[in-house]
Amino acid sequence: MDLNSPLFDRIRIKPSADEPREVKGPVCEHPGCKASGEYRAPKGRDREGQYWRFCLEHVREYNASYNYFSGMSDSAVAAYQKDAIIGHRPTWAMGVNTSGKAEGEGKSQETRDWAYFDPLGILRGEDFTQTRTRRTSPEPKRPRYTGAVRRALDILGLDETADGPAIKAQYKALVKRFHPDANGGDRSFEERLRDIIKAHDTLKSAGLC
Repeated sequence: MDLNSPLFDRIRIKPSADEPREVKGPVCEHPGCKASGEYRAPKGRDREGQYWRFCLEHVREYNASYNYFSGMSDSAVAAYQKDAIIGHRPTWAMGVNTSGKAEGEGKSQETRDWAYFDPLGILRGEDFTQTRTRRTSPEPKRPRYTGAVRRALDILGLDETADGPAIKAQYKALVKRFHPDANGGDRSFEERLRDIIKAHDTLKSAGLC
């Protein structure tokens, strides 16, 4: 028999059960265990994001005894559970705007830990404050007049914002302009003058002048 035959290179021998196998990858971190550490287990409080590497047997044992709150008092556990409801973020009472306090009472735009992105400075300064005040202040309500009153104001060349003194001044100016005596006795404007006088009487009856 030729011992140098290439057929001997293809022979595979099953390893003995007692023969230690080489572990590939991470090794189980349980003391004395040399099996493959294929499973992760959290290391606990204050070490979030860090994990132990265990084999299947030891990760089951670890998970059965794992307690995130181990070593904490009952009051500390209750406080943690209460803060967990709001995601452990600070909160304030409704209606309290800490960023809106006057200068010296709270953090300013430059010192607080958050800020809006305003490269052009549009949201700062007096102009923005005045614009915001104009937008938030309610507009004065215009009086609601009847159709006859609106037509009378239109004949006099006025709008609905005209007050008593403005109506009287406009009426006097129009009468003086269209009266025949002011036009050398020309009566071609008499119809226009009658409309002006009638419009003034309508506004006077409505209590506007």
